[in-house]
Formats: sequence, C-alpha cells, structure tokens
Amino acid sequence: MRRTGLKHIGVTALLLLAGLSGASTFPATASGGETPATATPTHRTASAGLLHAMRQEFGLTEDQAVARIEAERSATALEPKARRTAGAAYGGSWFDADTGRLTVAVTPEASGATRAALRTAGAAVRVVEHGARLLDAAKTRIDKLSAPSAVAGWHVDAAANSVVVTVVRDGLDDNDVQRFLTQARAAGPVTVESVAAAPGTLAAGTVGGDPYYTGNVRCSIGFSVHGGFVTAGHCGQAGAQVRGWDGSYIGTFQGSSFPDNDYAWVNVGSGWWTVPVVLGWGTVSDQLVRGSAVAPVGASVCRSGSTTHWHCGTVLAKNETVNYSQGAVHQMTKTSVCAEGGDSGGSFISGDQAQGVTSGGWGNCSSGGETWFQPINEILSRYGLTLHTY
Repeated sequence: MRRTGLKHIGVTALLLLAGLSGASTFPATASGGETPATATPTHRTASAGLLHAMRQEFGLTEDQAVARIEAERSATALEPKARRTAGAAYGGSWFDADTGRLTVAVTPEASGATRAALRTAGAAVRVVEHGARLLDAAKTRIDKLSAPSAVAGWHVDAAANSVVVTVVRDGLDDNDVQRFLTQARAAGPVTVESVAAAPGTLAAGTVGGDPYYTGNVRCSIGFSVHGGFVTAGHCGQAGAQVRGWDGSYIGTFQGSSFPDNDYAWVNVGSGWWTVPVVLGWGTVSDQLVRGSAVAPVGASVCRSGSTTHWHCGTVLAKNETVNYSQGAVHQMTKTSVCAEGGDSGGSFISGDQAQGVTSGGWGNCSSGGETWFQPINEILSRYGLTLHTY
C-alpha cells in the first residue's frame, strides 16, 4: 500500500535486509487447509516486538515466549506428518501450551508401532473413541441443516472428540434451537457450548484509520499477493472499486464470495504496490511474511486491523461453520483474538506465517470476545494466487 512505501520506507528497507539473512521463502499456493509440504518453518530468532506482544498477551517471560514460539513452529511442522502417520486412525491434533507439544488423537485401531512413531516424532498421543473422518462427516451432515439465528456455529473439536455446537446463551431454551440440536445429535457425536453473543461481520462505515474503502464501507487489507491483496468477501462484490487510506484509487475486487465463504481479492495499480509485511501499528515491529504454514489448534496467533490495530490470542478451532445473519460461512478458523468494526479483511499471522483474513466475531477489544478468519491457503487456491513473501 502507498503509505507503507512512503512513510515506512526506512522500516521496510531494514526489514528487507533482515529478511535476506538466512530466511527461507515458502511457496504459498496449497489446497484446502493442508500445509504445503515445503512450507516447514525454519529456526529464527523472534523479533523484540513479537516477544513483547507474547509477554503482554500471555503473561510470559521473554525466555518463555521464545520457548513457546519455537515449540509452536515444531508443532506446525509436525502436524501434517502426524496426520499421515496415523492414517485412518487419526482423530485430530492440537498444540498444548502447557507441555509445549503437539497432541495427536488416535482411535483404538492405531497400532502400537503407529503410536510409537508419533511419540518418537515428538507428539503426545491420546486414544479417543471417534476418528477425524467420522467427526468431519457428522459436521458435513450438520452443515446441511437450517440453523436458527441463536445457533452461532459448529466445528469439530479434536480434544473434545465431538462436534461442538455453539449457542447464544439467551437462546438455549428456544424451541427452534432445541429442534436443531436434536437433529445435530442424530448426525453424530455433539457437545453443546454457550456464548455471550452471536457473531457478526466486522465491516464499518467511513471513519479514520489506516483502511481501504469500497463505497461507504471500511475494511482492512489482509495479505499481499502478486498483483494485489486478499481480504474479506463481505467487504465488496466483484467489480467494486477500492480506494486507499488517502482516498486514491487502488483497483477493483477481482473476485468475491460471501456468504458460504468470506474471501476476496483486489488488484493493485495506479501507483500502489504490494509488500510482504503486516503492520504492527507501533505495538510491535511490522512483521515480515515468509509463508503460510498452518498453525495448529492451541497455537498463538495475532491479528492486524485498521480499527483495533494489533491483538493476539490462540487458535481455538478449525473448519467451523459460522452462522452469520447473512448466511452460514464454512471452513472458518476460530480464535480468542478480539476485533471490532473495520477490522474485517485484516491479517491473521502466527510468527511469520500467514494464517488468514479476518471475517467476523462477537465482543470487542475492551470486554473481550472471539473472532473467526478465513484460511489464507483456501483463498490462494481458489483464485490461483501466490502469496508475496520474503
């Protein structure tokens, strides 16, 4: 974006020099949620800004923050290998912040040799009743149901070994909700959780900040791709013109999908250019983007947006169906990170690995809440885009 090129040119140059020192570049295009086989993160010392953010968000010492970042990198690299090793007995996996290890769930059918191989690779192993295929099939059946507005969403929770259906607390006793839950339980193993409020998208009217605009809607840039940037689909339809923070023309929405999905991409021209950087807004240093390896459930993740700037939390769930008032959106990742109106489309990043673009949530950054993002690799695959990386 133009302001990065003009006002942050000194910072960008310094980051570029740092990025050339032993850093690997990862290919970006991948199918579904699988991490590209060559996208394994390498060992790197975290920036002082990122360590500060980890200490602030999670109450860690600097040594603990460094250890957690390295443990998450190892877990991210191990997860796709663990899935292949477990095969049909795979029951899901998640990062355990207390142990600093990836936990891999397997069904009783997993052989002793399989369990030993997982442990040798560094994973903790938990035996569960239901495999991931059964749980995914149950969620797919629930996706076909018509959900009342008080049902916030549903996702497979590997640690709970069930499909978790989230219901707005005030609507738990509603007859339509109870009817939906009865149908959901018939589809497979279901656990019900309550939440304070229903999710909503996070677009906003034209106000100040560091945004892009389409019509009278303000949203946030997600990640640079070659030829443009990716963002949320609810921010604009294909063909809609986009203006930058200074009101000048950037480009147009080349593709957009919402609901069902919540992703889009915008071409960049007219003196604008792309850089593989996520703004830290002075809270942390601007972050380089080096790839798109998928962080596991339980890993730390941070979000950058034009309203509330930089906030961090953890990955709570993957492949969740979120029931917005405009319609259900599928294959979303749920996080404990807060967000507010205007943050839509902004970057979710774990370390230096792009994760996705902000879609919606509930709550705010004063009282807390939860936020969902559309995974980046799905967007890249859908539009045939290549992530701009160092």
